[in-house]
Amino acid sequence: MDFTVADSGEPLPVRPARLVVAGYTARDEAAVMEHIDELAAIGVPPPPSVPMFYDLDPALLSTAGQVDVPGPATSGEVEPVLVRHDGGYFLGVGSDHTDRELERSDIAASKAACPKPVGSGVLEIGSDLSFPDWDAIEARSEVDGRPYQAGAVSSLRHPADLVERMTATIGDVAGDLVLFCGTLALLGGTFVHGDTWSLSLNLPAGPRLTHSYTTRRSTP
Repeated sequence: MDFTVADSGEPLPVRPARLVVAGYTARDEAAVMEHIDELAAIGVPPPPSVPMFYDLDPALLSTAGQVDVPGPATSGEVEPVLVRHDGGYFLGVGSDHTDRELERSDIAASKAACPKPVGSGVLEIGSDLSFPDWDAIEARSEVDGRPYQAGAVSSLRHPADLVERMTATIGDVAGDLVLFCGTLALLGGTFVHGDTWSLSLNLPAGPRLTHSYTTRRSTP
């Protein structure tokens, strides 16, 4: 994957050895359990642990403006994305696009069924993951031009916390890594299966990280 460091314009060639998608990453554990109960009510099985880490094929990652999806019942969402390269960490924006029909029976399979769009621009945040600006970042998404999500990423666990929990759950991850850090609640409360997705992370000081993509249904 060929990223670009937003501040300097320097190319960042990343060859991810691992792609991990974190789920149920809200800091408010009571809210997480409420969300799990809501999903259970529509047939989505509860996760075996919280947060949950889904170890996926890095080939799912794409910076393209169009991606193929398996059917009509898919949807995306805005997520902060942590990219590790040569021991340094970078922040990007992406979408954990998911097959919502398959999600009712197998969450891991539903995530593995769809590509993982990610913006090509990233921001260097250092090797120690202290990143004090995390709580001030605002995340937004739109689907087909309509607001879909909006809020502060302070509602999500800090990347340093996530990396520590990920390592404790799935073991040490060597080499380049891409970690999706979780997402925000939907403004309308229900999934929308749209065609065009726009994502952004707005930092208090620094570049605005964005990505847009359209979906195309794969033919059997």
